[in-house]
Amino acid sequence: MPEQDTKDPARVAAIFNTIARRYDLVNDVVSFGRNQKWRRVTTQAIDPQPAERILDVAGGTGSSAAPLVATGAHVVVCDISAGMIEVGRRRHPNIEFITADAEDLPFDADVFDKVTITFGIRNMPDPAAVLRELARVTKNGGKLVICEFSHPTNPLLRLGYSFYLRYVLPLIAGLITKDKSAYDYFARTIAEWPNQIEFARIIANSGWKKVGYRNLTGGIVALHRATK
Repeated sequence: MPEQDTKDPARVAAIFNTIARRYDLVNDVVSFGRNQKWRRVTTQAIDPQPAERILDVAGGTGSSAAPLVATGAHVVVCDISAGMIEVGRRRHPNIEFITADAEDLPFDADVFDKVTITFGIRNMPDPAAVLRELARVTKNGGKLVICEFSHPTNPLLRLGYSFYLRYVLPLIAGLITKDKSAYDYFARTIAEWPNQIEFARIIANSGWKKVGYRNLTGGIVALHRATK
């Protein structure tokens, strides 16, 4: 696919549109099921409560929103990919989905108790702008939780993971989706993403306080938290 390295929203949406139907299956396979634990830990960090308003940005097929809704929270899933949202609406008719750009959310200020992104912010062209927009729509005292791929802290794990990310993951995902190029692109966005400390600094510089993070699976994934 030409110009794969760009994070132009229209191009990113097109990539996700092509793989939407099998996106969740691929995540289960290529993570060896670890993504289920990562999502559980993320849900625990969000700590959804009945009647809370929660915004799930880049929520795609609703897999990250479903456990939040199960607690009685009102969750709005926002995604730029119409294909992902179409799949999500079929699977989760009780969840509210909207198509929108994370840098320009169609909400008033101070309306959400909590905002979250799971494995999505690295695909956005200006993460700092997204974080500022999330701060705008979050109530004072509200919580931000972001789960994203990161950088293993152990050198041997980092070396093995780098090989898997570059060569193995796109091959397996390509066999399932018939679109290896999409996962070549995803592998690059993971490899080029800032490390835990650097991303925490970006969050802090974007209007959030009490910024912290927790490594999962040796730092392959990092769970970032902050408060407005």
